[in-house]
Amino acid sequence: MPFDPATLRYDAAGLVPVIAQDHRTGEVLMLAWMNADAVARTLATGDVTYWSRSRRAFWVKGETSGHRQRLVEMRIDCDRDCLLVLVDQTGPACHTGRQACFYTAVRDGAEVEILPAPAG
Repeated sequence: MPFDPATLRYDAAGLVPVIAQDHRTGEVLMLAWMNADAVARTLATGDVTYWSRSRRAFWVKGETSGHRQRLVEMRIDCDRDCLLVLVDQTGPACHTGRQACFYTAVRDGAEVEILPAPAG
């Protein structure tokens, strides 16, 4: 049976959270949002396409930076209100130049940087 993006449970803004994970390493790279059209575009093209809440526009990951995300597999959680995209990541996923957006941790009550910014 073909997948229909309309079967997902979107929030009041018509969005669903999407976790991007490197398919080779398992590293969680980032969290972003998709609407039904972004889900459909991602599946149709293989280029992971998000919905930018700030720009209110589609955002093809890596379109301007070259740090592309190619879809390997899309997974749907049990409540159908969150997606996991396993991706082939080219370059860093984070706009800060880090491999992943989750570069700080709370340890012993303090926020610490666990993935330093790239040199340069």
